[in-house]
Amino acid sequence: MKSCPKCYRTHPDDAAFCPHDGASLVSASTLPAANAEDRRVGMRLGGRYEVRRIVADGGMGRVYEGIDKETNTRIAIKVLHDDVARDEVALARFKREYEISSQLGNDNVVRVLDFQRDEAAGAWILVMEFLDGEELRVILKRDKYLPPARLVRMVSHVAFGLDAAHANQFIHRDLKPDNLFLSGSRDGGVTKILDFGSVKDKNTNAKKLTVMGTTIGSPYYMAPEQAQGLDTLDARADVFALAAISYECMVGTVPFTGNNGPSILLAILTEDPPPPTQKGKDAKYPIPPAMDEVMELALAKNPNHRPKSVGAFADAIGHAYGLTGTHADWAKMPLPELTKALESAVVPPGAPRATETATEADPFAAPAPDPFAAPLGRASQGPQGQHAPAPPSAPVFVPPSSHAHSADGARGEAELAIAGVPTKSPAWLLPAIAGGVVLVLAAVAILVMR
Repeated sequence: MKSCPKCYRTHPDDAAFCPHDGASLVSASTLPAANAEDRRVGMRLGGRYEVRRIVADGGMGRVYEGIDKETNTRIAIKVLHDDVARDEVALARFKREYEISSQLGNDNVVRVLDFQRDEAAGAWILVMEFLDGEELRVILKRDKYLPPARLVRMVSHVAFGLDAAHANQFIHRDLKPDNLFLSGSRDGGVTKILDFGSVKDKNTNAKKLTVMGTTIGSPYYMAPEQAQGLDTLDARADVFALAAISYECMVGTVPFTGNNGPSILLAILTEDPPPPTQKGKDAKYPIPPAMDEVMELALAKNPNHRPKSVGAFADAIGHAYGLTGTHADWAKMPLPELTKALESAVVPPGAPRATETATEADPFAAPAPDPFAAPLGRASQGPQGQHAPAPPSAPVFVPPSSHAHSADGARGEAELAIAGVPTKSPAWLLPAIAGGVVLVLAAVAILVMR
């Protein structure tokens, strides 16, 4: 391994210059670790993990960059804070994260390499692969929005990671921008899911670390059933969380807000978020109208109305932007190529292209078909948790400024218009009605006089 004499970052042996400051790299073995007041810098933990520099501080521990001297690879070392290390449940969660990561072996889940106590240092350490890039939270704080191509690619990668976890009966339960890491590279990099420490293990013999009725997760992205602490939650809780994250990436704000945790959870349980096209009308990147239906279903209160898998949700996101294929195709597509595909995509009827503004779309185009359409006769969730009958098979005209929950009168008028029934009264209609009423009244008067 090589190291930068300025920032002390480590790099592969074939690297020549540090991309962060341009300094010439030298052999890490000849360069002392970064000067720091932290006594752990320069130490070798677990007998093999050399600590090179401090990376970040978190609520659970301090993260260092290091070198695994046995494999000569770059690693991240999290040393747990003393108060966390004294908490048996917290320790059990870190151990579970290590065990689950080992079982999954998925390219879109961060690899946790070791979890042990270093007696000499008096600390518990969690060793992971080192990632270059940024957490999604950092990107959203800086840029507020995520470009459509990057969003599609990210959601596709997350689908691979979460669907693999769900197949093994693991529900993440704490999906949020802080736990999605976007690595940087010319082709768009790889999205990694972090922190499986709060996972719900639905396997028969799984050890329960959470008391019944306890809520775990970040309030802004928590599914209603999770907010209630229900033990019945399944993969669709993660679908809800990823939908809330995607909404934030497009609109610039979370779908549910509040002044504190309880008020946010109340909003999740009782309110419907504004459609993305309405809330994000001034967003940096145009949002296709077809996305309203995708989000309405993915953020449904009733989990039975949501997509059954993260992969199905990822497919719906891409199709709303007009892409063909599935998330399996988009996950492997280099970002520049995916950007071009979005620019030339055949967008669903009524939806603007990813590079158009909403006003450039055809205002008379029919809306996109429901990507998660239910069989005829099944009720779909309507506003405020009510249930409306399944939509008619005929297309319905919806003005661009409207959304799926327009007033009944306006929607009825639109349905008449598309069916060929005039919605404006002809000039002769009112006189004819008045004359008819006069004749009826005259007839009644004659009958009374008799």
